[in-house]
Amino acid sequence: MYDEGITRVFKGRLVGLDSKMSSSNFIKNIVIEDLAAGRVKEVVTRFPPEPNGYLHIGHAKSICLNFELADEFKGRTHLRFDDTNPVKEDAEYVEAIKRDVQWLGFDWDGLFFASDYFKEMYERAKLLIRKGLAYVDDQSADQIRETRGTLTQPGIESPYRNRSVEENLDLFERMKNGEFPDGAKVLRAKIDMASPNINMRDPVIYRIVHATHHNTGDKWCIYPMYAFAHPLEDAIEGVTHSICTLEFEDQRPFYDWVIRETEMPHVPRQYEFARLNLTNTVMSKRKLKMLVDEKAVDGWDDPRMPTISGLRRKGYTPEAIRAFCREIGVARSNSVVDEQMLEHFIREDLKLKCLRTMAVLRPLKVVITNYPEGQTEWLEAENNTENPEMGSRRIPFSREIYIEQDDFMENPPSKYFRLFPGNEVRLKHAYFIKCEEVVKNEAGEVVELRCTYDPETKSGSGFTGRKVKGTIHWVDAAHAVPAEFRLYEPLITDGEEGDDRSFLERLNPNSLTKLQGFVEPGLKDAVPHDKFQFFRHGYFNVDPKDTKPGQLVFNRIVSLKSSFQLPNK
Repeated sequence: MYDEGITRVFKGRLVGLDSKMSSSNFIKNIVIEDLAAGRVKEVVTRFPPEPNGYLHIGHAKSICLNFELADEFKGRTHLRFDDTNPVKEDAEYVEAIKRDVQWLGFDWDGLFFASDYFKEMYERAKLLIRKGLAYVDDQSADQIRETRGTLTQPGIESPYRNRSVEENLDLFERMKNGEFPDGAKVLRAKIDMASPNINMRDPVIYRIVHATHHNTGDKWCIYPMYAFAHPLEDAIEGVTHSICTLEFEDQRPFYDWVIRETEMPHVPRQYEFARLNLTNTVMSKRKLKMLVDEKAVDGWDDPRMPTISGLRRKGYTPEAIRAFCREIGVARSNSVVDEQMLEHFIREDLKLKCLRTMAVLRPLKVVITNYPEGQTEWLEAENNTENPEMGSRRIPFSREIYIEQDDFMENPPSKYFRLFPGNEVRLKHAYFIKCEEVVKNEAGEVVELRCTYDPETKSGSGFTGRKVKGTIHWVDAAHAVPAEFRLYEPLITDGEEGDDRSFLERLNPNSLTKLQGFVEPGLKDAVPHDKFQFFRHGYFNVDPKDTKPGQLVFNRIVSLKSSFQLPNK
C-alpha cells in the first residue's frame, strides 16, 4: 500500500523519506579520506549517552549520524553508556535509551558500559601517577575552581601538586578503599596551570562518591570524571571516529593527552559537529528532568516533551525523524532549526499512510427535520484520496448528526461560507443541508440546529443543479464513538534562557487542550499508535498510555498545513 522508500518531487528536488539524502556531512568526507589513505581499515563509531534521563530529538541526530555513517561504510556502531556518575544514573534510563535506539530503527554491534572498564581506568590513572602526571589534591571543589584562573589569567598551582609518586599512589589506593568521605580528595591530571586552554589546567580525573552504582553496586567509591573516562572507553573499544557536539571541542586537547599519556594501544580521533537546536523546544536534559520532577508534564513521555518517547507517544514515526535528521545535515557551526521542518517530515510520511476520516472535536447537534425518522443509510467514502489503493469505507448517515461548533455562526462576517441561518453547505460525503432554526438554552448558548436536506444532492450522484461554497465534516449521532482529543502547543515559546525558576514560570499555560468529541464508528476498535488524518483537524495518534477499552484518546501529531518550505540546495 505504501512504499517507505518512495521519492517525491518537492520544489524541484527529489526527496526520499527513507533514503540517504545528500545533505552536507563534513564528517563523512573525513571518513572517506581516512579509508582512502589507509589510516582506518574499518569504521567504528559509538553512541555514548549518559543514563541520567531520557533521549530527546537532539540525541536522535547523533544516533542517526553514528549508526548511518558506520552502516554506509560497512562498519560497526557501539551503544555505550557513560555511567560514571552513580548519583544521577539509573537502570530505568538504560532500558529507555535502548528502547528508543531500537525504535528509531538501529541495532548496535556491541553494548558496553563505562563501568565495565573501571578496573582498567583505575590502572591507567595509576600509570599517570607513576609517570608524575597525576596527583591527589586535598583542596575542596570551591578552592579548585577559584584557583583555576580565567581566560586572561593563569591558574594557581595546588599546594599538593608536588607530592611524591609514592604518596600519591598510597592516597589514591586509600581513596579507592573508602578511607575518605565524599569531597575530601580528588585525583588531578598534572599538565599546565598556565595553559591558555582552561581544560588543560590540571583537570580533576577522579572523585570520591559513596553511592550505589546501577551496574557495579558498591564495588567502587571512586569514579572517573567523564573527560577522563570517555577517551579511554573509545580507545578500549577500538572506536575510529569519536563524534561529539561542539561543546567538547575545547576538550579535544585533553582527550588526546589522555590517550597519549595513558599509553593506549589504539588511538581514536575526536570530531565535533553542531548540536541540534529547535525553535520553541527545550533541549536541556536538566530542565527536561525538572519538568518531570515538578510534575509540569505527564512524565518523560508527555507528548509536549521533545524526548523520543514523547514524540513516539505523540505519534511521530521513526521514518520521519530519520528523514529530518538527514535533511538538517552535519555542520561545524551552531544554528537553530525551525520546528516546522520536523513537522513537515511527519506530514510527508503520513499523508499516504493514514486513513482520512472525520472527527468532531467540539460537537454541535444538528437535526435534519425532513430526513425520515428511524432511517440510516450507509454512504461510500474514499479512505485516502491521494492513495486509491487504501480503498473505501461505508459511513452511516441519519436524521441527527454532530458538526463542529466552529462551523456555525449566527451572525457571520462577510465571506463566511459555512453554516449560518438561511445558508446551505455540503456535508462531506453526504448531502446539502440548510440551516432553518437555531435552538438555544437558557443562557443563550446555541445547543442545536434544525436543518433541512436536499435528497437530490447526494455526494457522487452527479448533481449539478446549484453549487455551495462551503463543505463541512460531521459524524452520525446514533453511531458516533466518544473520544478525547488532546491538542498541543509548545511548552515554551520564548527560549529556555534564564534561571530554573523563571523557566518554570514561563511555561505556556495553553500547551495542552483536552476536548470531548466523537469519531466515526469505524474507529471504535482503534488501538494504541493507530494514526488517522481527521478532515480539517490534522493527523492524530491513538494515545498508548491513556487509551482503554471503550475510552479512546487521540493526540494531535500535527495540523494539516504549514507555510514551511524546505530550502533549495
